[in-house]
This record gives sequence, C-alpha cells and structure tokens, in this order.
Amino acid sequence: MKDLLDQRERKFLSPLASFSQDGLRRSSEMQGRNCYRQAFSLDADRILNSLAYTRYNDKTQVFSLIRNDHITHRVLHVQLVSRIARTIGRFLGLNEDLIEAASLGHDLGHPPFGHDGERILSELCFENGAGFFHHNLQSIQFLERLERSTKGWNLTLQTLDAILCHNGEVHLTELKPERAKDFSEFDRSLKEMKTQKNPDPIPMTLEGCVVRIADTIAYVGRDMEDALRLSLIKRSDLPQISQRLLGTTNGTIVYNLTTDLISNSHGQPFLTFTQDVSEALRQLKAFNYTRIYTNPEIKQHLEPVKKIYRYLFETYLNDLETGKPMSAPLFSFYEGLSDEYLLNHSHGEIVRDFIAGMTDSFFIRQAPESMRPHYIEK
Repeated sequence: MKDLLDQRERKFLSPLASFSQDGLRRSSEMQGRNCYRQAFSLDADRILNSLAYTRYNDKTQVFSLIRNDHITHRVLHVQLVSRIARTIGRFLGLNEDLIEAASLGHDLGHPPFGHDGERILSELCFENGAGFFHHNLQSIQFLERLERSTKGWNLTLQTLDAILCHNGEVHLTELKPERAKDFSEFDRSLKEMKTQKNPDPIPMTLEGCVVRIADTIAYVGRDMEDALRLSLIKRSDLPQISQRLLGTTNGTIVYNLTTDLISNSHGQPFLTFTQDVSEALRQLKAFNYTRIYTNPEIKQHLEPVKKIYRYLFETYLNDLETGKPMSAPLFSFYEGLSDEYLLNHSHGEIVRDFIAGMTDSFFIRQAPESMRPHYIEK
C-alpha cells in the first residue's frame, strides 16, 4: 500500500520536494502497522501523540498571566503554522506530510513563559555549565532523549532538521536549503548550538524552509491582533508600508505574505519575497518588537517569573548535587530517566530538561505561594 503512495509522490510532487521514500531514521524499523503510513506522515502522528505536544495547551505564545480566553497560546500557534505552511507547500509541490510534522513539532521545547522564559533559562544553564538554552534545540532533546521513557520517537532526519532549523526571529528575503546533511552533521550542529548564543542553522529541505517562513507569517499578524484585543496598540499605529502592502488585519497579512511568497518561489530551489514585501514584513516585525514584545505593560510578571526560575533551578540543582530528598515532581521525573541518559547528562542538564518541560501553571505551582505572580484581568 505504501508503494502506491510513494509512486504518487514521484508523479505529482515537484522534483525539489522531499520524498517519503528518502526519509532517514537513526534506527531501521519493521514495517508492521506502518504498511500504509509513509515516513513523514508517521513522524506527524508520533509528534501528535507525544507528551510534549500535550503540554502545548498551557504554554505561553506572547502574553502570559492574562485572563482572556481569546489570547493565542502555543497550541494554536503551531496549528496556524501547519495550515499556512501546508498551503504554501501545496502550491509549490512539496511534501505536506513533512511540513505538517515539522510545523507541529517546531515549538515543543519552549519552556514556561515563552521567549522570556527561554532567555532566563538560557542564562541559568550557561551559569551552571549546561551551555546556552534554545527552544528548538530542546525540541530535539524531548523528541530524541526524553520521550517514551528516554527511548525517543526515532523520527526522520528531515523532520528533526526542520524542527531544529526553524527561526522565526531572523529576517531573510531569500531562504535556500543546505541539502547535503546526514545524522553526523546533524549531531555536530546539536553540540555547536549549545556553545552559541544566537545560532541560525539553515534547513536541509525546502519543506523546512517553508515551515521557517510560515512560522513568521503565522505569528506576526496574530500577535498584532492579540495586542489590539488588549488595547496595547491601534491599527493606525502600524508602519505605513505594511499597511499599504500587507494590510491591517491578520487575515490580509497572512494572505498577502503567502501569495507573494508563492508567486516568487514557484519552481525555484529557494523561497523568496519581493523586496518591497520583505521590507514591509521587516518593519512590521520591528514594530511588534518595540510596541508589543518589549511593552512594559505586559512585562509586569517578568520579575517574579525570573525569581521563580532561579529559585527552582538552584533548588533542584542543589537537591541533585547534595543527595537531598527531591520534591515529588522532580523525583518522578528523575525516576523515569534511563541509566544511559544519566550517564550522559550533567545535573544542570537534568534540571534544564525538567524545567523546560513544565507548563506555565505547573511551573508557578512549584514555587512558594509568596513568590507566585498574579493574573491580570483583560
């Protein structure tokens, strides 16, 4: 049955696409129940069934500790990325299964409280000899080292690479895949990224490039809409060039960016926007950074969250290093680690993995009540 699907891919997909038959895993697997599921489709199913995916539901996208049911959380963001990326991939003749798997898995490693939490945790990891923390690197750590009682999901290199190489923060007018990769090079990248403050690896597939750009398309307008809902900005505040070329609503921004990308990338071995649209996107991202992401009004929680991060990291690290009785959650996590994992991870890395896997609310509950921040009604 799978052979028929593989033949159909060869017939209908672009020669620039990644074909399921070429999916490369660390360990070979018996066909068994996977007789009709192609490699990247199987990856998507495994990611959906991971514990890390379940935790998306209580992970911050941008706005934390705000009681408003219509504010975007991480679980919705990854679904939006998947929809946008698959739309682009369909028009470009790329592999939608690989796009879906990478889209759903790209943010699994985000720690509590989004990018703010990522920066705080990175500082603590670096101080304690665990290298820099990057959420895309942590996504791989969950999928390969921690899930399924540390056995991992044995995903394909193409999916893992697309997850590792997503970077919605960097602005590029053109993105071209670096195709010649294998697991040896992938593992070197994992080690190197721990030593780099701002790494920026490039995907090995066009599908990975699509996910990387779709990540930006998905968040830039959606974050703007959330900020409007919270009365942080007005539509008329948006940069003039982005109003003119992209529009002033999330729907028009997504449509215009997607249309421009498809129109300019079809049949090309790279993805690209027109110069004007690229500049409009750059200015809109800069606007969001200044007026939304660093807005003091939404950073009221940051100081108590930073204190909790340090308190928990130092407490857990001290417990591991001194042999003190662990808290029940840490003990449960530690008991599930294999001998191989414990042999290859320092105490700081164990604490990193434990904290990074927490949801926002679980993280807060681990702190003394006197340290816990309050929710804001909006």
